[in-house]
Amino acid sequence: MAIWLTKDSKVIVQGMTGSEGSKHTRRMLAAGTNVVGGVNPRKAGTTVDFDGTELPVFASVADAMKDTGADVTVIFVPPQFTKAAVVEAIDAGIDLAVVITEGVPVHDTAAFWAYNRAQGERTRIIGPNCPGIASPGASNAGIIPADITGSGRIGLVSKSGTLTYQMMYELRDIGFSTCVGIGGDPIIGTTHIDALAAFEADPETDAIVMIGEIGGDAEERAAEFIKANVTKPVVGYIAGFTAPPGKTMGHAGAIISGSAGTADAKKAALEAVGVKVGKTPTETANLMREIMSGR
Repeated sequence: MAIWLTKDSKVIVQGMTGSEGSKHTRRMLAAGTNVVGGVNPRKAGTTVDFDGTELPVFASVADAMKDTGADVTVIFVPPQFTKAAVVEAIDAGIDLAVVITEGVPVHDTAAFWAYNRAQGERTRIIGPNCPGIASPGASNAGIIPADITGSGRIGLVSKSGTLTYQMMYELRDIGFSTCVGIGGDPIIGTTHIDALAAFEADPETDAIVMIGEIGGDAEERAAEFIKANVTKPVVGYIAGFTAPPGKTMGHAGAIISGSAGTADAKKAALEAVGVKVGKTPTETANLMREIMSGR
């Protein structure tokens, strides 16, 4: 079992013929992902060979969905074209759009986020500036390494790409149902709360790791949601315990002001609702290991 991405998901890649798109399409195929085609209007009607797997290139997301039954798109297009690519995916009515692109202007993200809301949120957007989503042993949509963990019963949601990978590796002997890298931009399509709700509803996820970082109030809002809605054990980690106030650290959304948005404030909010919070990724993994060993 997994959330949002399963072994039956049919994946297309917007930007498949570009350098990043082609590289990661090859990696997704190697991971067993059912990639069924790509989108590039200038190369529509051609095919691309990926080590013996010939994938068709379509003029639009709608055409790709019509011909292949695709329900997931992974977007590898330059920042200036990302808004148009996401809007195209929304207009086509695809179930899941995973936006890998970094450096998307915040006003563009706000525009396609609002557009998706206006269309009834038919499409789930993950990202932008994220590593994607992986259901180990089933499917991998994005740039998450496929060989660092196996399938299991832990759910993972993380703002940070590299910390997603580290946590997967730290708990590789237990394994994960789904790992979701939501990205750390100020506006993102899928939040901690969205993932927490999905993991809570997933009968084959037993416990959840939530990785946040300094800046904003997403983790505090997640704590309120956990208190009211989550019955499964949650372990947390907040990146940025040593970050100085007023500095942007890594992600564009990771800026703190005074005491608001600090790692200590987020840790306190999560611990107040029963979430165990580690001070390092390894300590966080060990907290989860204790929980899983008791099951």
